[in-house]
Amino acid sequence: MSVPLTTIEKISHQLVEFYEKMSFWEQDVLRSSGLSTAQMHTLEIVGHGVSLRMKELAGKIGVTTGTLTVMVDRLEEQGLLKRTPHETDRRSWLIELTEKGQAHFSQHHQYHLRLTEEITATLSREEQELFTAILEKIVGRM
Repeated sequence: MSVPLTTIEKISHQLVEFYEKMSFWEQDVLRSSGLSTAQMHTLEIVGHGVSLRMKELAGKIGVTTGTLTVMVDRLEEQGLLKRTPHETDRRSWLIELTEKGQAHFSQHHQYHLRLTEEITATLSREEQELFTAILEKIVGRM
């Protein structure tokens, strides 16, 4: 006889399964781009903003500025990102997408929108609103 799972155990299993499916989908989409998941997520974050300081971008990605510098160097070499000096802080650099980077971001963003439509297709409008409120609350604590 199996022991019933607690709610936390159920959520844990569901999150792992959801993560695995998302990771598989992401790898499948990225395969043709030549970018790693971390590189594409960097383009995603920059693409949703106007321009970010290195420190801000590192915080959003969850890496050190040293780790980010290596990634930004590679993305800059590929012509996807550019660094511009900050207007008022000579020690800071702003990170922005290039035209080529914007094209990668736009295409990948469309993939994300279609995936989100698929994921939420079975939810009513009210459930979608509840789902986004729950995700906001969870992400706000992370």
